[in-house]
Amino acid sequence: MWGGDDVIADAKLALSRLTRLRMASDLEQKEIVVIGGGIIGCTSAYFLTRHPAYDPLKHNITLLEASKIAGGASGKAGGLLALWAYPTNIVPLSYRLHAQLAKEHGGESKWGYRRIHCGQLAAKGRPNEKKETLEGKPSNGASVSLNKRDGKALGKVTAAGLPKDLNWFAPESVQSYYEMGDPDTTAQVHPYQFTTAMAELAAQKGVNIILGSVTSIDTTNGSGVRSVTYEDKATKPSHTIPATDVIVSAGPWTQRVYPPAPISGVRAHSVTITPSKPISAYAIFTEISLPRDFGHKDTFLKSKRPHGKTVTPEIYARPNNEAYACGEGDHLVPLPKTTEDVETDLARCQDIVDYVSSISNELRDGEVTVRQACYLPNVEAASGGPLIGPTGVKGLLLATGHTCWGIQNGPGTGKLISEFVFDGKAKSASIGSLDPRRVL
Repeated sequence: MWGGDDVIADAKLALSRLTRLRMASDLEQKEIVVIGGGIIGCTSAYFLTRHPAYDPLKHNITLLEASKIAGGASGKAGGLLALWAYPTNIVPLSYRLHAQLAKEHGGESKWGYRRIHCGQLAAKGRPNEKKETLEGKPSNGASVSLNKRDGKALGKVTAAGLPKDLNWFAPESVQSYYEMGDPDTTAQVHPYQFTTAMAELAAQKGVNIILGSVTSIDTTNGSGVRSVTYEDKATKPSHTIPATDVIVSAGPWTQRVYPPAPISGVRAHSVTITPSKPISAYAIFTEISLPRDFGHKDTFLKSKRPHGKTVTPEIYARPNNEAYACGEGDHLVPLPKTTEDVETDLARCQDIVDYVSSISNELRDGEVTVRQACYLPNVEAASGGPLIGPTGVKGLLLATGHTCWGIQNGPGTGKLISEFVFDGKAKSASIGSLDPRRVL
């Protein structure tokens, strides 16, 4: 028979256990803030909500974006996916996750996921001439190329190693071709569609997406994150939200948010073209030898621009009869405040159009639908990037510096970030070489 003292002791023990359970429950509460609404921020938010430990009753996730989701490079990139990309420690994981995401969420129709061929093409550019009609007058842009390959032309492209279905390059321009990747190792997505889809899927699981510019991260003198302060885009008032975990994934703007991060930005221009006829599913890295005095005056140019002897635009055929082409980067204009303030140099866009038109009738006779620019994030350190993981400040993580492979490595990075937050370490890949603490 239990005595009075025993009952009191049992009550104290039960109370102690209840207190410990409540304390443990309190410790499990997380206020997670993801800074940046590009592909890295959106995939981080997505995979945080898919982690086995995620509980929407205990874990609040806020994604802060200064302008709009996918407003920067994540909406204006090429969208190439490749097992031969870099860094090799996260590429296989991310490439596999792309396939899984497409299968689970209907990526083929929602964001243009498909397997493709990829190759390197050496070509000789033709003088850039205005399109002509059958009457010899300038075209109004509605004409369609009727160029057909005769036996001599087919012999040239066959000798150059050009695949039979890669038939949208002028035979007289083609010099050599070799395959870099096939549908087993290479794929593509439409970056804007993929990034916005990841944001929507994250929101469906409880992520709160706010448009606002981060002004400060309170780290209590470096001992740990406590809160994030931002200015609302629409109403402008400043708000401070609590934080136990902060993921800085602001691409080239990362240093504006977290000054110690060695991240810079390089501007890149691109265009999209509706070809004069459908083109096959290839991503092409070109090396084009230009003729002397290449170029012409047009709406954007007051005089002919100087060009290098060799240029290297990339051309990606996309679903729905669209071609994406991009040129080399530049540092002529400093990084602006937000993605909405990026300055597009229309002359540089025209250069890209002229370059690809010099080797393809289908692109020359097509319609340019978009001229745009964005900034890519680079890691200013000998070890390169990206940087994924802890910063040394408790609760503060970096996920940035992915250069031109952000779309490719977005899912892998997002999954690893979810593991850092909920498991305390990366489990899906060995990424010690990408540890931010090595360069901070």
